[in-house]
Amino acid sequence: MFTPKIPPPDTAPTPGTSLVPPLTGLVHPPACTCHHTPAAPPAPVPAAPVSRPAVQFTPGSLLVAAAGGTAVVLVVGTVLVSMLLATAITAASVAVCAVVLRSLLNRPNNR
Repeated sequence: MFTPKIPPPDTAPTPGTSLVPPLTGLVHPPACTCHHTPAAPPAPVPAAPVSRPAVQFTPGSLLVAAAGGTAVVLVVGTVLVSMLLATAITAASVAVCAVVLRSLLNRPNNR
């Protein structure tokens, strides 16, 4: 039942032949039937200048870049630390509420 069915050797295709016959005698008609001359190729575009002026940093611009980078790092760090602190405070308050509710629900007669 699960064995492969192999066709008899007289109907099986040989490895060198194809089941699809080759397409021969196909001629594509031209895209248009008008007889016009082809357009002249466009003029070449001049190349852009290769040499670019190098960026030069002055001591003042380096100082401004360093101060700006430091400010960005401090602001991002402050935001991330405050988010972590808010998460920790929220988790602690939820834990305290859970302990209070547990104590209230476990001893309803001792109030």
